Amino acid sequence: MVSDLFAALPDSLRQSLALRAQATGESPALILEQMLRRGLAVKADSPSLYVSAPVNALVEGIYEENTQISEILEHGDFGLGTFNQLDGEMVVLDGKVFQLKSDGQAYAVEPTVHTPFACVTFFTPNSEELIEQELDFKQLTELLERMIPSLNMIYAIRIEGHFSYVKTRSVPRQESYRPLVEVAREQPEFEFEQIEGVMAGYWTPSFMESLTVPGYHLHFLTADHQHGGHLLACKTRSIRIGIQQLSRLEVGLPMTLDYLTAEFTRDLNQDLQEAEH
Repeated sequence: MVSDLFAALPDSLRQSLALRAQATGESPALILEQMLRRGLAVKADSPSLYVSAPVNALVEGIYEENTQISEILEHGDFGLGTFNQLDGEMVVLDGKVFQLKSDGQAYAVEPTVHTPFACVTFFTPNSEELIEQELDFKQLTELLERMIPSLNMIYAIRIEGHFSYVKTRSVPRQESYRPLVEVAREQPEFEFEQIEGVMAGYWTPSFMESLTVPGYHLHFLTADHQHGGHLLACKTRSIRIGIQQLSRLEVGLPMTLDYLTAEFTRDLNQDLQEAEH
């Protein structure tokens, strides 16, 4: 009962509610109930995944959109993506954006830079687990699947710690209209041993393949923010895994001429499987 909760409040909060009630003419219990409903409604509306543009445009070779990084950060402080002209991989950590170029180096990104595809959320993990053992990427994904309640939901995943081995890649800058799968065949790859860093990304269900990359999609950034890329393989040593379930999805639809006139004819599943792995 709200009245029981009201009675259990500290004196200072009850006094504040009493003053509010005197000013509005409503009962303190009613004011408290309204505040609780508003708070619960805000919680019910979040968290969500924001996708700046459907990934099918990227697969077709549309590498230029008008979305600024500043706009992306209005929707989240954690995530991944790429940049106009497919100029490297994006990692968003704690509200900071890094560009992982095809030279294997990481660069800080200005808010005026543009992206054709990004996925972000405000990251607050529902669960965290410390893993003190060596796992290869297959074993790591098997562990993640035991940690998440349902493969039909979206999850933000942050894996931070010490890795005995990490293999990444980063796509080189491209002109538009060359399909993503062809670009990925020329991607430079990078290997790191005994390295500390963070993996940031998502699990998304297979039925979302036209909107974002299905399955596990993770980008890696070293702890010193100097190197990274799209994750291809790894072996863990000591890591902390944070997982957040995302119950809502928001998708931006670009207004560029390329997007509005595109015919999406490629096999998304086949192209993404090859390009991402």
